[in-house]
Amino acid sequence: MPTKARSDLSALAAGLLAVTLWGSSFVAIRDAGERLSPGSLALGRLLVSLLVLGVAASIWRAPLPARRDLLGIAAFGVLWLGVYSVTLNEAERRVDAGTAAMLINTGPIVIAILAGIFLKEGFPRRLFAGCAVAFSGCVLIGVASSESGSRAGVGIALLIVAAVVYAAAVVIQKLVLERATPLQVTWLGCAAGAVVCLPFAPTLAGELDDAGATATAWMVYLGVAPTAVGFAAWTYALRHTTAGRLGALAYLIPVVAILLGWALLGETPPLLSAAGGALCLAGVAVARRRQERPAANPHALERPYDAQVHDRRLRGSRAP
Repeated sequence: MPTKARSDLSALAAGLLAVTLWGSSFVAIRDAGERLSPGSLALGRLLVSLLVLGVAASIWRAPLPARRDLLGIAAFGVLWLGVYSVTLNEAERRVDAGTAAMLINTGPIVIAILAGIFLKEGFPRRLFAGCAVAFSGCVLIGVASSESGSRAGVGIALLIVAAVVYAAAVVIQKLVLERATPLQVTWLGCAAGAVVCLPFAPTLAGELDDAGATATAWMVYLGVAPTAVGFAAWTYALRHTTAGRLGALAYLIPVVAILLGWALLGETPPLLSAAGGALCLAGVAVARRRQERPAANPHALERPYDAQVHDRRLRGSRAP
């Protein structure tokens, strides 16, 4: 298998692992959020992930990034692992899971736009067409599971903030990964996120006494699986593919959340949600397809144009 194909396949596998674990986090947050406040849950999972990633970093001895990249890593960690986590946790206490998944999934569209502007990835028509199809699936999921309430307005505003912050963090992360390793970016990003969440430490200490074994277990799971493993897998995938194509995989998150909610919490998804999930899958398939067309003669462009012209002239001057 060619090196490029292997790299694409490994990036896809890592991206699918990340979105699967992140989809499970919606179920974990919904259950643990009944006992732990948003800030406590965000800090708790980050502390767990710091421990796991710290052990991994000591084993693999990944080199520390250059000092010029530390600010970008800190910005990624503060935005995604700090601000995004707290706002999402708070929003899920005010807005149902379907609406949350729908609004958060405006993020991949914002990622594609920002990547086209700041990462020079362009604006592939197939990518944006796939995002549009997948987002329409998210809308169906949101409509199928939406619930009205007086607190929904604040929750929706928080989800919009979370989506924009998450998209900006992906672009910053992609820039840093040009020089730093995925493990160090994830580990130091978690450290930056934990620092900004430290004001919630007294609340976390007080709530853990009454949280119970189930909520504590969910917090540990969130730190190990969606945060440590999920973000490490995502960071690896982001280093080996474009931000726009990888961001499109995030449309699979509500599909995973619906299936796990059905399997673990007994939440039977409405028929409209199933149709929305199918649209999400179709949209991701469209967005992931490459638009490049191979040249008729792939070897023709391997040599400079002047050399090709020179060869044709030599062939024309030879006797038959």
